[in-house]
Amino acid sequence: MTNHEQAKWYLSRLDKLTYEQLADAMTYKWFRLNVLYHIKNKQGKKVLFTPNEEQEERFLNHHGRDLILKARQLGFTTFEMIDSLDDCLFIPDFNAGCICHNLDSAKDIFRNKIKFAYNAITDDQKAILADIGYKLPRPTSDKGNAYVFDNGSAIKVSTSYRGDTLQRLHVSEFGKICKKYPEKAKEIVTGAFEAVPADGGIITLESTAEGKEGYFYKYSELARKAKELNKKLSVLDFNFHFYSWWKRDEYAIDGHIAEQLTGYFYELENKHGIALTDNQKAWYSAKWKDLGDDIKREYPSTPKEAFEQSIEGAYYATQFANIYKDQRITDLTGYAESQKVNVVCDIGIGDSTALWFWCAQGEEIQILHYHENSGEGLGYYLKYIEDKATAMNWSMGKYYGPHDMNNREFASKGKTRKELAKEGVEYGNKTYSATFEIVPKLGVDDGIQLARELLPRCVFDEQQCEQGIIALESYRKEWNDKLGCWRDSPLHDWASHGADAFRYLAVVESKRNTLWSGGFKMR
Repeated sequence: MTNHEQAKWYLSRLDKLTYEQLADAMTYKWFRLNVLYHIKNKQGKKVLFTPNEEQEERFLNHHGRDLILKARQLGFTTFEMIDSLDDCLFIPDFNAGCICHNLDSAKDIFRNKIKFAYNAITDDQKAILADIGYKLPRPTSDKGNAYVFDNGSAIKVSTSYRGDTLQRLHVSEFGKICKKYPEKAKEIVTGAFEAVPADGGIITLESTAEGKEGYFYKYSELARKAKELNKKLSVLDFNFHFYSWWKRDEYAIDGHIAEQLTGYFYELENKHGIALTDNQKAWYSAKWKDLGDDIKREYPSTPKEAFEQSIEGAYYATQFANIYKDQRITDLTGYAESQKVNVVCDIGIGDSTALWFWCAQGEEIQILHYHENSGEGLGYYLKYIEDKATAMNWSMGKYYGPHDMNNREFASKGKTRKELAKEGVEYGNKTYSATFEIVPKLGVDDGIQLARELLPRCVFDEQQCEQGIIALESYRKEWNDKLGCWRDSPLHDWASHGADAFRYLAVVESKRNTLWSGGFKMR
């Protein structure tokens, strides 16, 4: 019998346990978590804390570093706080911490989860525990959203950690922190994470999805892929946990099923093996009417879907919603073998340079590959294009570059980069050359509009274009904090490089032929 099975056996005989059996039962953490702590339920009433199925799965399959991507209202922060409090009460000199995105949340978690649970332990319970050899420590301080206990342990809820030594750290809604407070997210990773020892320390990241950027998305994708590949995790790798809405029994009602979601439900069943009941479909339909596309963030059905949400201020939100709906992100391996493959680049100096590779199949634009790098010269990119074409068995068509390739450079004896590329540039032990056509200069707004008109004709290779797709989805307007509105200009950040290069691609295609007005046809 495993420890967990033994704890559950004791729980099944709770009213029949002798003092000797109770003393042994208290050595099992799962037993303590089910009998010792009370919480406030959704109605604000005091109830015995009873972990749900998702929390039990997380408890059984913890790794040390765990990432939880979830639907809303599954109670993981509550579970983590009760679990951490238990560590502090039963392990001397144990330090646990929780990080929230703002101070109000920190106060709420400490007061309504940690402090409430500790104060709900009755004097009778403490006396029984003392009789069987478990004298609970007492707080010597409860200031600053923290308990310091007389056994040397402490638990604190804050908005950041740096300099402290922690045995356990929980970051609540880490995706929200990464999206709204990127500098704070960086401080958590470089500061708080370093305060937790790799060997034996515990770090848990928990959140709903908040767009395809930042540490939470990066760690989620790494952990998800490692799990799919059944990769053996190191102590520094995150173990991936995903908890969807459809596994919860309460997410089902009698009601109307939205006709617009019929295709979505069909795809869930036939592509992902998720067969929903009519009551589940009715519940999802009702939520969809309230939340719109945000339902994928709040109540995702699959891990990948969780991040397929509209980004506020995104230029191409509508276009990508349709791209996902039409399943136009797929495997394009082999599609370009009989076609000329073109490449367009946005070449920066001391900045990132982005390349898009594509070919036209009738009215369909097949986006085959995206590459981005920084700190490299022209020779590197010419070599990359040649090597990629050889590896993929592509026959290269035309090379396109931005208007600033015509600028003359002092370091190159007054020659332009277009001239240098045509004459040949040494890189390594070989000379690489290419003849570039210059993309006509167009205003940013006009280029964005051309990209919007082109995207309905585009099909992307899922693997080869992954980072480029993320850049296009994340390309957004700049926010004016003072006026509380979007500016008319794009935000210049990491997403700009791929988006700028794609605008050049759209200009090229607009010049090649009249944009197709008949809509997109599935193959």
